[in-house]
Amino acid sequence: QVQLVESGGGLVQAGGSVRLSCAASLNIGSIYDMGWYRQAPGKQRDLVATITGEGSTHYADSVKGRFTISRDNAKNTVYLQMNSLKPEDTAVYYCNANRQNGLGEVLYAYWGQGTQVTVSS
Repeated sequence: QVQLVESGGGLVQAGGSVRLSCAASLNIGSIYDMGWYRQAPGKQRDLVATITGEGSTHYADSVKGRFTISRDNAKNTVYLQMNSLKPEDTAVYYCNANRQNGLGEVLYAYWGQGTQVTVSS
């Protein structure tokens, strides 16, 4: 059974930084796209950042310039460095791994259990 285990969440003051990690039990290699999503209370789960197997990144407008996604394929781990945090960044952050075919169709998708990040004002 594939597992994604997030860590690094917690309570931080506005303006502070947090680094999230997501360790995968599968070999993500260069074939799994990885991403971070977040869900605030009463809201839908939204994309935060993604990184392809080749290292191309994409960010939600709300986090551009503040968050950085990276991956270490040798460690099967993806990271999210979050700087200049704001209270509105408060949410449960989820890690995602997915593999697509040549047509962009998702063949496999996995989610972590989530880690809480709370930003106090």
